[in-house]
Amino acid sequence: MNNFTFYTPTKIYFGDGMISNLHKISDYGKSVLIVYGKSSIKKNGIYDKVVEELKLANMDIFELSGVDPNPRIDSVREGVRLCREHKIDVVLAVGGGSSIDCAKVIAAGTLYEGDPWDLVLDGSKIVKALPVVAVLTMAATGSEMDAFAVISDMKSNDKLGTGADCLKPVFSILDPKFTFSVPRKHTIAGVADIMSHTFENYFAPNKAAFLQSRLAEAVLKTCIKYGPIAADNPEDYEARANIMWASSLAINGLLSEGADVAWTVHGMEHELSAYYDITHGEGLALLTPHWMEYVLSDDTLWKFKDYGVNVWGIDASLGDMEIAKLAIEKTSEFFRNLGLPMSLSEVGIGREKLKEMADKLDGKFDDSFVALKPEDVLKIYEAAL
Repeated sequence: MNNFTFYTPTKIYFGDGMISNLHKISDYGKSVLIVYGKSSIKKNGIYDKVVEELKLANMDIFELSGVDPNPRIDSVREGVRLCREHKIDVVLAVGGGSSIDCAKVIAAGTLYEGDPWDLVLDGSKIVKALPVVAVLTMAATGSEMDAFAVISDMKSNDKLGTGADCLKPVFSILDPKFTFSVPRKHTIAGVADIMSHTFENYFAPNKAAFLQSRLAEAVLKTCIKYGPIAADNPEDYEARANIMWASSLAINGLLSEGADVAWTVHGMEHELSAYYDITHGEGLALLTPHWMEYVLSDDTLWKFKDYGVNVWGIDASLGDMEIAKLAIEKTSEFFRNLGLPMSLSEVGIGREKLKEMADKLDGKFDDSFVALKPEDVLKIYEAAL
C-alpha cells in the first residue's frame, strides 16, 4: 500500500430532520449565497425549509438559481459577481452535484483576481475559498464530501474537473427524505455515477491495496442491492439512505488513498457531455461495459475475477476468463434492467464527433489501469454506438 495523507474535514449531518443543523452556518458569517438549480427544491418544499433555518440564524440571504445539470462557467461568473457585490461570507449549495460543484468554484473564484475559468484549467491556482456548505438533494456525485468540481464551457466544448482541499464543504446535510422526489431517470443515473466512481477507484493496478478494494466492493454491492429498490419505490427510506451514504463514501478518498488510482471512463464521458450535454450518469453506464471489455486481458484478469466473485457472487470454481466475462455481462445487464441507455445512439450521439473527442484525450490516460491512446478511446466509443 502506498503512503498517503487522508484529510476529510467535512462534518456530515445524516438523517431525517437534520436540516435543523443548518443554522450553524452562522458560525461562518452573516451573509449567504444560496446556489441551486431550477424549480424542484421549491416544488418539494426543501427551499422553504432551508430559508426558514437561515432566517432563524439571522443570515442575510442572496440567491443564484438556474444552475444547469452540467454546470456552466457562466453561472460561476455570475455567482462570483454576486458574492463580491454583496460581500458574501459563505456559499450554500442546495441540490445535487451540479449545484455543489458550481458553489465550490464560486467560493474559490470570489477570492481569485482573475477569471474563474483559470481555476478550472489549473486547480493549483485554487489557494483559498469562501466556506462552502451543502444540503444534498440527489445522491450521485459525492461532491458533498470531496474536494472536486466539474464545470463546463459549452462554447469551447470543454467539461473539466478541478479541485483543492479548501473546496471541501465545511459541513453537509444529508437527509434521505430530500431525495424522495428525485425522478427515476435521475435516480438511476445517480446510481450509475456512484458505481462509476467506485469502479475508477477499484480498477487499480496495485494488489497491496487490499482493504480499499474490499471497501469498494461493499459500496458496489450496496448500489446493486438498493439501486433498483430506490428506483421502483422512491420513498423507501432504507434504500435512499444507503444510496446516499454510498455516494459520499465512493469519492471522499476512503477508496482511493493508498492505491494507484487514475480515472478513465469519467474522462471519456466528460467529452460526451461537453459536446452533447447528456446526463452524466447515463454516459458512464453505457461506456463502462465497453471499457471493461476493452481492457480485459491476461494482465488484468485478476481484478475482474475479484470483481465477479466478490461483487456478483459468481462461482469461483469457474475459469478466470469465464468469471471475468460473466461479470462484465452482469454489469451491462444491471444497468439495462435499471432502464439506463446502453448505447450512444440511444442518447442521440452518432459517430460524427467521436474522433474529435478521442483526440482531445491524448495523454490523459497514460497512467490509467490500462493506458489508452486516442485510437483506443475511439474504439471504445465506436463499440458503444
